[in-house]
Amino acid sequence: MVTDRYARQILLPQIQRSGQDRLGMATVLLVGVGALGCTVADLLVRAGVGTIVLIDRDIVEKTNLHRQSLFDESDAEQHLPKSIAAARRLRKANPQVRITPQVIDVTADNIRHILSSVSPTVMVDGTDNVETRYLLNDLSIESGTPWVYGAATGVEGRVMTVIPNHTPCLRCIFPTPPAPGELPTCDTVGVLNSVSTLVASLQATEVIRLIVQEDFSKFRSELISLDGWNRRFRTIDLTNGRRSDCPACVNHKLDFLNHSAANAVTLCGRNTVQIRLPAPSVTASDFFMQVVRRLEPVVTELDESDYRVWAKATPDIELSIFADGRVLVHGTSDPSQARSIVARLLG
Repeated sequence: MVTDRYARQILLPQIQRSGQDRLGMATVLLVGVGALGCTVADLLVRAGVGTIVLIDRDIVEKTNLHRQSLFDESDAEQHLPKSIAAARRLRKANPQVRITPQVIDVTADNIRHILSSVSPTVMVDGTDNVETRYLLNDLSIESGTPWVYGAATGVEGRVMTVIPNHTPCLRCIFPTPPAPGELPTCDTVGVLNSVSTLVASLQATEVIRLIVQEDFSKFRSELISLDGWNRRFRTIDLTNGRRSDCPACVNHKLDFLNHSAANAVTLCGRNTVQIRLPAPSVTASDFFMQVVRRLEPVVTELDESDYRVWAKATPDIELSIFADGRVLVHGTSDPSQARSIVARLLG
């Protein structure tokens, strides 16, 4: 039953009570709870989306706080996983919404299982890396699930909605992913927090439209490009943008969905490398107990929670170990050095 919480939203002719009911029955899968994901999640939870699943592989750091609005200083000091910290804040904003946080890294090896366990109405890109976006695009095509792409770097941003069989897909517009180092990143050019918010607000609006607007044939396909600093917006009509030779949505060559994840990845905008170890064969609590026993004699500081083990290995190197076997090595961007540290400390 709709309460007064959504009264001002129900007044909108675009939504009304029927639209609000559809929002309440919808499930949104949000991949990435950073600058974009925080704002998208906050808006959708307050709008009354019934279920939102938050997936992020990372922990909160102080460098996040200038633009990632669901986190505060204490989250960074506690090294909380982003999805966990975001869920705590969001539940206070709207306890009626079912919020499920997951501290995992989305890869081709697990994304099908994630989708089948969630059965989302819409997927949302809150990531900061190209590979995951193309992976979401492949999954969207295979499953028929719409998704909303978003990106913000420097003072510029982009938003595009992909509806399988109705609109161009990501590879219709950007057929080949950029090579490493080809595009600017938040690490090289920074990012303006208000631009992240602009992009995320447009993404949230697209999600609401997808849920409320039942007839996808009337959904206009567009790429929105913006320059927040110079207050310039450009909308590119993609009505005829679907390519007849698209490798993904036409030829169903799902290259990213059928490619296993690398075991070492340097994270964008961070002096951090993620190492992927074999998935533990024991429970999370038993795995963390093994890790603590292994690290206690060799590290200077150690902290354990229900979600991760954090350790200070040297004055410059910190480790965050998660239940799925991932290790974030903070203090280096060199995969070889990160692998060496993990091998020495964890085997």
